[in-house]
Amino acid sequence: MERIVIHSDLNNFYASVEKRLHPELAGKPVAVCGSKEERRGIVLAKSEEAKRCGIRTGDTVWQAQKKCKDLICVPPHFDEYMSFSRKVKAVYAEYTDLIESYGIDECWLDLTHSTRVLPEFTPKYVQVNGEKHFSDIYLKFIGDFIRGEIKRKVGVTVSCGVSFNKVFAKLGSDLKKPDGTTVISAVNYPSVVNALPVEDLLFVGKATTRKLCDMGLSTIGRLAAADRDLLIKTFGKVGETLSRYARGEDSDPVKHMDEVREYKSIGNSCTYPEDITDLTRIQRLLYVLAESVAARLRETGQGLADTVHLWVRYSDLSDFSIQKKVRHTALCGEIAAHAFALFKDNIKAPFKVRAMGVTVSGFDNGLSQVTFDEEYGKYKKLDAVERCVDEIRKKHGYDKLQRGIVSEEPSQMRNDIKNSHLIKPANFEDRGKDKK
Repeated sequence: MERIVIHSDLNNFYASVEKRLHPELAGKPVAVCGSKEERRGIVLAKSEEAKRCGIRTGDTVWQAQKKCKDLICVPPHFDEYMSFSRKVKAVYAEYTDLIESYGIDECWLDLTHSTRVLPEFTPKYVQVNGEKHFSDIYLKFIGDFIRGEIKRKVGVTVSCGVSFNKVFAKLGSDLKKPDGTTVISAVNYPSVVNALPVEDLLFVGKATTRKLCDMGLSTIGRLAAADRDLLIKTFGKVGETLSRYARGEDSDPVKHMDEVREYKSIGNSCTYPEDITDLTRIQRLLYVLAESVAARLRETGQGLADTVHLWVRYSDLSDFSIQKKVRHTALCGEIAAHAFALFKDNIKAPFKVRAMGVTVSGFDNGLSQVTFDEEYGKYKKLDAVERCVDEIRKKHGYDKLQRGIVSEEPSQMRNDIKNSHLIKPANFEDRGKDKK
């Protein structure tokens, strides 16, 4: 049966919540920023008015203020953002229990069998080449209805993509912002999708885009028409996925709202307001990133990881990424040490680092352990210490207990990346896309 899948994307979410909490900000350019005093003065999100001034996520505060002299900078309030996210999902749950989160501000919904959205008079079907399909009018009504419910009940706006699969629904939600509905149906998708740039397709990052464009496949239509065997030869299994996605051949179901998500990787990244040129600072900043990754790994219950990935962006915005297999671990110290070794072995001075990311993958789901008794005993003690640190920080604050190497740089003692970087799952190479 043809599905009705919606991808909903809350518009300028952090900034929209701030405006909802502070009505006096309505109509003004607003940016949610980290602290300038703590050297984390980076734009995390911006309002539509600020976006029209050219302000981008990742701009430093001084860059943003140079673009817009009337810009109002506000600090982030992540508890409020989580609260609003839960309110939005509660509205979705009135119409379906098939709700799959894609970060704090995005969800897929499957409304195929929902009986609470549509009045009887709405035209449901059209006949095309003897086949019955949901009509575009019907699908647009559903998207508009969901948008209206969120605006009325929560007070923020959302853009919706409505389609017959998750990939095209996600693509559609990006096409009409803010507060718009785009239908990519089984009937109209060639006319809507084929001319779009290939980088608009889900999981196509910058490196893949460059390779595809070098092959003459700069649009989704050209990718869909490309020889599948050639794509597989060039990209491996990913090539087959790219071909299927471009053709609209995505049958991945929308998960139930209570289903525990299976993580393929867990990571965090951070953009720095100044270039990092010192190896000691690199090591320190990798520990900060590894703290967030290890804590998130423990929370997810995925067990231990056997692969550590390092991603680096230089001052000229070029990227470098590498990974290595390691002994199964969930320890911050081991993850940081592996990441630092990857950096030292592959990046030589002089360097100017603008951003870094640490990710782990290859989870054992609790099925493996360190094999030697002495090593296992040592690991258990270190794991118990890190779990104790988690609890102390939850109760008293992140900066109340810190590693010695991190305390050498006071600005990093309060750099709680885990709770201040609410990132969505993404392709590892896809760090640079400006989504908020």
